[in-house]
Amino acid sequence: MIKSDKKQLEQTALRIRLGIIRAISSNHGGHIGGSLDLAEMLAVVYSDFMRVDPKNPRLENRDFMIFSKGHAGPALYAALAEKGYFPAERLENLNKMNNLLPGHCDRNKVPGVDATTGSLGQGLSIACGIALSAKATNRDQRVFCVTGDGESAEGQIWEAAQFAAHYKLDNLVAFLDWNKMQIDGSNDEVMSLGDPVAKYQAFGWNACKVVGSDVLAIQEAVARAVEAPNRKPNMIVLDTIKGQGSQSIMEMSNNHCIGFPADLEQKVKQELKEQGEKLGVEVK
Repeated sequence: MIKSDKKQLEQTALRIRLGIIRAISSNHGGHIGGSLDLAEMLAVVYSDFMRVDPKNPRLENRDFMIFSKGHAGPALYAALAEKGYFPAERLENLNKMNNLLPGHCDRNKVPGVDATTGSLGQGLSIACGIALSAKATNRDQRVFCVTGDGESAEGQIWEAAQFAAHYKLDNLVAFLDWNKMQIDGSNDEVMSLGDPVAKYQAFGWNACKVVGSDVLAIQEAVARAVEAPNRKPNMIVLDTIKGQGSQSIMEMSNNHCIGFPADLEQKVKQELKEQGEKLGVEVK
């Protein structure tokens, strides 16, 4: 498999961030922090590993992407638009009355979305079921799943972790967005997660931690997971900063779900424009 180089992946991540901002600004607010910090992961997975056909979103033998943290729908929508599932203009319909882009992931309304999610804790179980089905029917399919660290306080996450190890779901590659913040404050204040790598290893998973802004580290970790299956599910902990990619958003004490006034929008766009000048990406 020919993989993208660092610059290509960083360019794609920037375009995904621009798509996230386009969606959230159209609704004058939304779940911005935990969407922005997933841009690099989405750039890597959709560029180099997802076996999908945007012209046929329900292709039977496709790979699956399950967003267990469904409130980060703007990130997935931006990645799908970048991949060509629908025109980028559709991003301007986030949470509008026509429901072309619901605030949380919706498989019945958005091409390329594989599971309707938003009730936290459930997506990893959905991913396990799809992965087990693929194993049982001898289909060569990968299932990718994105979970949150606040979400990891849900007991169902750990039931799914035990299930995946028991059934040796090595076609499952999960990501934990470890940004250490949730809606009510820091994880340590609300519900400490401890060492997520050690936890998943104790449950019988392959688990590693990578810097969530390092596209090559993410690429290497995913490649290890998909190219050398060893009868264990895979967890890649993304060590991120909530709001990653925008200094203005990262500096907020709580950027989980915010209003997005015009002055803040302009500050963020200026930051992304400066990044675009370095990467050769036009930012309007």
